[in-house]
Amino acid sequence: MAESVKMFTVNIVTPDGVVYDHHATLLVACAVDGDLGIMANHEPIIAPLAIGEVRVKRTDNPDHQDAIAVNGGFLEVNDNVASIVADSAERARDIDVSRAEHARERAQQEIKAAEAQHDIDEVNRAQVALNRAINRINVSKRHH
Repeated sequence: MAESVKMFTVNIVTPDGVVYDHHATLLVACAVDGDLGIMANHEPIIAPLAIGEVRVKRTDNPDHQDAIAVNGGFLEVNDNVASIVADSAERARDIDVSRAEHARERAQQEIKAAEAQHDIDEVNRAQVALNRAINRINVSKRHH
């Protein structure tokens, strides 16, 4: 009987290209319905992702987890390849925290202004921007 594979490939792709591509033993992603843990030989799935942190335990550095801030998208797992397609994604080490904090402040101001004008669509748009900024800040701070 063949020995089962203990690793799989994780890649994260955005419209700007491949952001991440490594062999891993574990992937944890924030699906819309809750966190998903993926290991080698996982059943094929497709799941929509929430704005959140993706954590990857790589085969070449098992004592470390890579963290990537992902802004939604979806995860597809098939034949020991886990692919995440997202509008944007940033590795923790690449996040500009001061820029993310400015985006958070700007979004908070936009929410207040939109609420004052009772503009629900603008409140919702600004809330998504706020969630993205907070996610980037949290991912960066947890992994520095």
